[in-house]
Amino acid sequence: MHIILNSYGAGLRRDKGNFIVETAEAEQRLDPTQIRSISVGKGAKMTSDAVLLAIEHQIDVLFVDHSGNPQGRVWSIKFGSVSDIRRKQVDFFYGPEALEWVKGLVREKIDNQIALLLTLQIDSVDPLRRRINRGIQAMEDYRNKVITLAAERLEDAAPTLRGWEGAASRKYFELISAYVPEAYRFAGRSQHPATDDFNAMLNYGYGMLYGKIEGVLIRAGVDPYLGIFHRDGYNRPALVYDIIERYRIWVDYVVLQLCRQEAMTEECFRWEGQARMLDGLGKRIVIQSVNDYLAEIIQRDGLRRSRQEHMQREAHALAKFFLEYSPVKLPSER
Repeated sequence: MHIILNSYGAGLRRDKGNFIVETAEAEQRLDPTQIRSISVGKGAKMTSDAVLLAIEHQIDVLFVDHSGNPQGRVWSIKFGSVSDIRRKQVDFFYGPEALEWVKGLVREKIDNQIALLLTLQIDSVDPLRRRINRGIQAMEDYRNKVITLAAERLEDAAPTLRGWEGAASRKYFELISAYVPEAYRFAGRSQHPATDDFNAMLNYGYGMLYGKIEGVLIRAGVDPYLGIFHRDGYNRPALVYDIIERYRIWVDYVVLQLCRQEAMTEECFRWEGQARMLDGLGKRIVIQSVNDYLAEIIQRDGLRRSRQEHMQREAHALAKFFLEYSPVKLPSER
């Protein structure tokens, strides 16, 4: 269960060994052993006793902005052995193997996008089916370029990889827009801020995912600020921007389903100047839909776990990978 405090005046306090969620309408008592995370939005409050109860039960406490993007968090000092892993992260950061790791990340992202488009192609009729097929072929070309790219160091190849990744993503979202009902169609990705309903939902879902990925990395003892592909974001959790590429497709799928079902009404959104934002009802629908999807049991790498548990398991695997990392010399360095 996830506690979401995103309405003005909502509060969370401790009463003996339980959480008490307070809203204008009612109070609810919750057992902390059943809580996985707590998200506190603008205008909500959480007492220090409630924070300490969350720490006692190693519950993530995340403070988010109006778009769902994490701005700060509280976590237990028991999480991970960051200093040991951080040293190895730095070694890997500057090592020659970082390039192959990033190529694998970009390839996986494109593969995920292609897989989703293939499901849309099945449901489509000509000429959209043919258009999707042509788009998939173009994306496969970019993926193959990523696979065969030859370079010694990541810094030499990174601009090219970003260009191919961006081109594949533009084609992907172009086809998504052509597929969704007309009311949800969009001209392209708009992030800060969103300019349409689809991107407003997607940005909020991605904001949730950023927070969850940062949480699983911290729990595993991995430093989320030491990125490999995304290195240039000052004071930003750069590794989160790397790792999220593996999981963005989950939010894409949730938002796509909400559009297909036409689950969002005009009252789910609002305008702030030129920015399209989710309003209270829209936030509740997206939050519930994303959390339900992450709680669903799936088979991944031969194991049946919830998607959330798979993310945590894979974060621990990454921590183990960093700890066991031993750099090799490039041919030019031998």
